[in-house]
Amino acid sequence: MRPEKGDLTDARQPQDRLSEAEAIEKAKQGDAQAFEVLYNLHKRRVYSLCLRMTANAAEAEDLTQEAFLQLYRKIATFRGESAFSTWLHRMAVNVVLMRLRKKGLPVVPLEETIETEEEAPKKELGGEDAKLAGSIERLQLERAIERLPPGYRTIFVLHDVEGYEHNEIAGIVGCSIGNSKSQLHKARLKLRDFLKTSRAEKARKP
Repeated sequence: MRPEKGDLTDARQPQDRLSEAEAIEKAKQGDAQAFEVLYNLHKRRVYSLCLRMTANAAEAEDLTQEAFLQLYRKIATFRGESAFSTWLHRMAVNVVLMRLRKKGLPVVPLEETIETEEEAPKKELGGEDAKLAGSIERLQLERAIERLPPGYRTIFVLHDVEGYEHNEIAGIVGCSIGNSKSQLHKARLKLRDFLKTSRAEKARKP
Protein backbone atom coordinates (compact mmCIF):
# COMPACT_ATOMS: atom_id res chain seq x y z
CA MET A 1 0.00 0.00 0.00
CA ARG A 2 1.30 3.43 -0.94
CA PRO A 3 2.19 5.48 2.15
CA GLU A 4 0.37 8.73 2.87
CA LYS A 5 2.33 11.91 2.23
CA GLY A 6 2.69 12.51 5.96
CA ASP A 7 4.10 9.04 6.49
CA LEU A 8 6.67 9.54 3.73
CA THR A 9 7.80 12.85 5.24
CA ASP A 10 8.09 11.29 8.68
CA ALA A 11 10.11 8.39 7.29
CA ARG A 12 12.59 10.76 5.71
CA GLN A 13 12.99 13.11 8.63
CA PRO A 14 15.87 11.23 10.28
CA GLN A 15 17.77 11.25 6.95
CA ASP A 16 17.18 14.98 6.52
CA ARG A 17 18.74 15.57 9.93
CA LEU A 18 21.95 13.80 8.94
CA SER A 19 25.08 15.90 9.22
CA GLU A 20 27.21 16.17 6.08
CA ALA A 21 29.81 13.81 7.59
CA GLU A 22 27.14 11.21 8.43
CA ALA A 23 25.59 11.52 4.97
CA ILE A 24 29.01 11.01 3.35
CA GLU A 25 29.65 7.81 5.31
CA LYS A 26 26.17 6.42 4.58
CA ALA A 27 26.42 7.39 0.89
CA LYS A 28 29.74 5.51 0.70
CA GLN A 29 27.80 2.42 1.77
CA GLY A 30 25.27 2.94 -1.04
CA ASP A 31 22.54 4.70 0.96
CA ALA A 32 20.47 6.52 -1.69
CA GLN A 33 18.72 8.85 0.77
CA ALA A 34 22.05 9.93 2.26
CA PHE A 35 23.28 10.70 -1.27
CA GLU A 36 20.14 12.78 -1.78
CA VAL A 37 21.01 14.78 1.34
CA LEU A 38 24.45 15.56 -0.18
CA TYR A 39 22.82 16.45 -3.50
CA ASN A 40 20.44 18.91 -1.81
CA LEU A 41 23.29 20.45 0.19
CA HIS A 42 25.54 21.09 -2.80
CA LYS A 43 23.44 21.19 -5.99
CA ARG A 44 23.05 24.99 -6.07
CA ARG A 45 26.74 25.73 -5.79
CA VAL A 46 27.68 23.06 -8.33
CA TYR A 47 25.05 24.38 -10.76
CA SER A 48 26.25 27.94 -10.23
CA LEU A 49 29.84 26.87 -10.98
CA CYS A 50 28.77 25.00 -14.15
CA LEU A 51 26.66 27.96 -15.30
CA ARG A 52 29.48 30.46 -14.82
CA MET A 53 31.96 28.27 -16.68
CA THR A 54 29.66 27.48 -19.63
CA ALA A 55 27.34 30.53 -19.75
CA ASN A 56 24.57 28.14 -20.84
CA ALA A 57 21.72 27.20 -18.49
CA ALA A 58 20.73 23.96 -20.26
CA GLU A 59 24.33 22.79 -20.41
CA ALA A 60 24.88 23.75 -16.77
CA GLU A 61 21.89 21.56 -15.77
CA ASP A 62 23.31 18.66 -17.78
CA LEU A 63 26.81 19.11 -16.33
CA THR A 64 25.44 19.35 -12.77
CA GLN A 65 23.76 15.96 -13.24
CA GLU A 66 27.00 14.57 -14.72
CA ALA A 67 29.01 15.90 -11.76
CA PHE A 68 26.70 14.19 -9.26
CA LEU A 69 26.77 11.00 -11.32
CA GLN A 70 30.56 11.12 -11.04
CA LEU A 71 30.19 11.76 -7.32
CA TYR A 72 27.94 8.70 -6.97
CA ARG A 73 30.57 6.57 -8.71
CA LYS A 74 33.55 7.98 -6.82
CA ILE A 75 32.31 8.94 -3.34
CA ALA A 76 33.91 5.80 -1.88
CA THR A 77 37.32 7.28 -2.79
CA PHE A 78 36.76 10.42 -0.66
CA ARG A 79 39.29 10.25 2.19
CA GLY A 80 38.57 13.54 3.94
CA GLU A 81 41.99 15.02 3.16
CA SER A 82 40.25 18.22 2.06
CA ALA A 83 36.78 19.63 2.68
CA PHE A 84 34.08 17.61 0.92
CA SER A 85 32.83 20.74 -0.88
CA THR A 86 36.34 21.42 -2.22
CA TRP A 87 36.67 17.83 -3.43
CA LEU A 88 33.23 17.92 -5.08
CA HIS A 89 33.80 21.28 -6.77
CA ARG A 90 37.14 20.10 -8.17
CA MET A 91 35.29 17.09 -9.59
CA ALA A 92 32.66 19.41 -11.11
CA VAL A 93 35.39 21.62 -12.62
CA ASN A 94 36.95 18.56 -14.25
CA VAL A 95 33.56 17.52 -15.67
CA VAL A 96 33.11 20.99 -17.22
CA LEU A 97 36.67 21.09 -18.59
CA MET A 98 36.21 17.67 -20.20
CA ARG A 99 33.03 18.93 -21.91
CA LEU A 100 34.80 22.09 -23.15
CA ARG A 101 37.65 20.01 -24.58
CA LYS A 102 35.22 17.60 -26.29
CA LYS A 103 33.52 20.58 -27.93
CA GLY A 104 36.91 21.80 -29.16
CA LEU A 105 36.80 24.98 -27.06
CA PRO A 106 40.17 26.10 -25.72
CA VAL A 107 40.35 25.82 -21.94
CA VAL A 108 42.98 28.54 -22.02
CA PRO A 109 43.86 30.68 -25.06
CA LEU A 110 46.40 28.93 -27.28
CA GLU A 111 49.05 31.62 -27.04
CA GLU A 112 51.32 31.49 -23.98
CA THR A 113 51.52 35.25 -23.66
CA ILE A 114 53.04 36.48 -20.42
CA GLU A 115 53.27 40.18 -19.54
CA THR A 116 56.67 41.74 -19.07
CA GLU A 117 57.33 43.68 -15.87
CA GLU A 118 56.35 46.89 -17.70
CA GLU A 119 53.07 45.48 -18.98
CA ALA A 120 52.06 43.77 -15.75
CA PRO A 121 49.89 45.67 -13.29
CA LYS A 122 51.75 47.11 -10.31
CA LYS A 123 49.79 44.98 -7.84
CA GLU A 124 50.39 41.24 -7.61
CA LEU A 125 48.46 39.52 -10.40
CA GLY A 126 47.21 36.81 -8.08
CA GLY A 127 45.99 39.33 -5.50
CA GLU A 128 42.39 40.35 -5.08
CA ASP A 129 41.06 42.79 -7.64
CA ALA A 130 40.19 46.24 -6.31
CA LYS A 131 36.57 45.24 -5.75
CA LEU A 132 35.86 44.66 -9.41
CA ALA A 133 32.17 44.34 -8.70
CA GLY A 134 32.16 47.47 -6.48
CA SER A 135 28.78 49.09 -6.75
CA ILE A 136 28.09 47.45 -10.12
CA GLU A 137 24.95 45.40 -10.18
CA ARG A 138 25.58 41.71 -9.80
CA LEU A 139 23.53 40.96 -12.90
CA GLN A 140 25.76 43.20 -15.02
CA LEU A 141 28.85 41.39 -13.76
CA GLU A 142 27.30 37.97 -14.44
CA ARG A 143 26.44 39.03 -17.99
CA ALA A 144 29.95 40.36 -18.51
CA ILE A 145 31.44 37.05 -17.32
CA GLU A 146 29.19 35.22 -19.80
CA ARG A 147 30.65 37.32 -22.64
CA LEU A 148 34.25 36.31 -21.86
CA PRO A 149 35.90 33.83 -24.25
CA PRO A 150 35.81 30.29 -22.74
CA GLY A 151 39.51 30.28 -21.81
CA TYR A 152 39.44 33.61 -20.00
CA ARG A 153 36.14 32.75 -18.34
CA THR A 154 37.53 29.45 -17.03
CA ILE A 155 40.52 31.11 -15.32
CA PHE A 156 38.46 34.01 -13.96
CA VAL A 157 35.77 31.75 -12.47
CA LEU A 158 38.30 29.36 -10.93
CA HIS A 159 40.38 32.16 -9.36
CA ASP A 160 38.06 35.07 -8.56
CA VAL A 161 34.81 33.16 -7.97
CA GLU A 162 35.85 29.72 -6.70
CA GLY A 163 39.02 30.88 -4.92
CA TYR A 164 41.59 28.50 -6.44
CA GLU A 165 45.26 29.55 -6.30
CA HIS A 166 47.22 29.88 -9.54
CA ASN A 167 49.28 26.76 -8.83
CA GLU A 168 46.04 24.78 -8.38
CA ILE A 169 44.54 26.23 -11.57
CA ALA A 170 47.70 25.35 -13.50
CA GLY A 171 47.35 21.73 -12.34
CA ILE A 172 43.61 21.53 -13.08
CA VAL A 173 43.69 23.21 -16.47
CA GLY A 174 47.13 22.06 -17.63
CA CYS A 175 48.86 25.39 -18.18
CA SER A 176 51.77 27.21 -16.54
CA ILE A 177 51.29 29.35 -13.42
CA GLY A 178 52.47 32.37 -15.42
CA ASN A 179 49.88 31.70 -18.10
CA SER A 180 47.14 31.41 -15.49
CA LYS A 181 48.11 34.81 -14.06
CA SER A 182 48.33 36.31 -17.53
CA GLN A 183 44.89 35.05 -18.58
CA LEU A 184 43.33 36.23 -15.31
CA HIS A 185 44.74 39.71 -15.87
CA LYS A 186 43.37 39.79 -19.43
CA ALA A 187 40.00 38.47 -18.29
CA ARG A 188 39.75 41.29 -15.74
CA LEU A 189 40.66 43.89 -18.37
CA LYS A 190 37.99 42.51 -20.72
CA LEU A 191 35.44 42.55 -17.90
CA ARG A 192 36.22 46.20 -17.17
CA ASP A 193 35.75 47.04 -20.86
CA PHE A 194 32.42 45.18 -20.99
CA LEU A 195 31.21 46.89 -17.82
CA LYS A 196 32.29 50.37 -19.01
CA THR A 197 30.41 49.81 -22.27
CA SER A 198 27.37 48.57 -20.38
CA ARG A 199 27.38 51.62 -18.08
CA ALA A 200 27.81 53.98 -21.03
CA GLU A 201 24.89 52.38 -22.88
CA LYS A 202 22.74 52.60 -19.74
CA ALA A 203 23.63 56.30 -19.29
CA ARG A 204 22.62 57.05 -22.89
CA LYS A 205 19.14 55.58 -22.44
CA PRO A 206 16.47 58.25 -21.71
